[in-house]
Amino acid sequence: MSTTMNRAAFAATLTAAALVTATFAPASAEPGTALATEPRPADWHHGLGGSVIEYTTTDSAGAERPASGALFLPSGDAPATGWPIIAYDHGTLGSGPGCGGQADPDLAPLPANRAAEDELIGRLVDQGFAVVAPDYLGLGRFDTGPHPYLEVRSEATATIDLVRAARAANADLSRTWSAVGASQGGHAALSTAALQASYAPELDFRGTAAVDPASDVEKVLPLLGPGIPAIEGTAGLTGFTVSILAGLRDTHPEAEVDSYLTPKGREILDAAGGQCIDEIVGEVKGLGLGELFARPLSDGPLQAALTEYMTLPTSGYDAPILLLVNATDTVVPSPLHAALVAQFALGGVDVETVVGFGQHTTLSPQMWTALDNFVLRINSAPPLR
Repeated sequence: MSTTMNRAAFAATLTAAALVTATFAPASAEPGTALATEPRPADWHHGLGGSVIEYTTTDSAGAERPASGALFLPSGDAPATGWPIIAYDHGTLGSGPGCGGQADPDLAPLPANRAAEDELIGRLVDQGFAVVAPDYLGLGRFDTGPHPYLEVRSEATATIDLVRAARAANADLSRTWSAVGASQGGHAALSTAALQASYAPELDFRGTAAVDPASDVEKVLPLLGPGIPAIEGTAGLTGFTVSILAGLRDTHPEAEVDSYLTPKGREILDAAGGQCIDEIVGEVKGLGLGELFARPLSDGPLQAALTEYMTLPTSGYDAPILLLVNATDTVVPSPLHAALVAQFALGGVDVETVVGFGQHTTLSPQMWTALDNFVLRINSAPPLR
């Protein structure tokens, strides 16, 4: 059976499971309630072992939603204060059920990326951190509609509420936690850092490390519109654009996304809501961005909705940030990284930046060392129960 067929069958199963779980969940469950835990075998996630956690979170409108993720623990006995937690936020994987790859890694696309992400998670676990990894809304075991890709609010709530749920499910976890993420995950980790103080003041947040975060993209998208031709090698960027608009259309009807789309554009967005990123990119390969749009994205209400949907705060963070950025990144071009660094400086953010010269989310030895030193430094004070 093909990977696509596996995912389609799995999505149908997940939809049914989501309805059952929602039926039996508490009618007013607090965000971060653990609905179910499922221990996994030792070979899960390239030998990390761990558990699946199903939990409640909130979407951008504040409505309760079920979500899923994973928990990985260090070996041995927990310290008296409990294992400090790092939330790992994954990169772009699509818009539909099963794509997130944390609760069900065998069904996610991009297995090479999965191995690299598991290597990073394993490195953190070996340093003595419990790691939680959310699927995000719509990408895990529950069909809650198209994943709101790069939406600041729901990325953050999915992350924070998994920390809460993991602590509820495992008494060996402390209140002390941090966030790490790459690409979309870097955007999610920064979104999390901005929201955590008001959303989860009961937790002890220490800081954020973001690798090539998908920042300031909302400033570029309004440049798009009819007439942009097909350019070889840009199917991935077109797929990311489709993913953003599919999520925006589902969460912000006031953006009137369909009014910007050609019939072909609407057809692609309709399909994208249930697809993983490899399938989305396959659908748009050979298409020019201009074939998707009936009018410029700079017209009308869409630009303001995009800003609300995906703009990272550039001030107000109460814990240090490490930015690991590649000057030769072509997925999130380096001028966008430079803009974020400049905005953080203007906003008085406590930020350290380490620059590499590799491909998107590739960590040089210097960047690995900076990451190791950062997570150990911000957690040098004893964890809090």
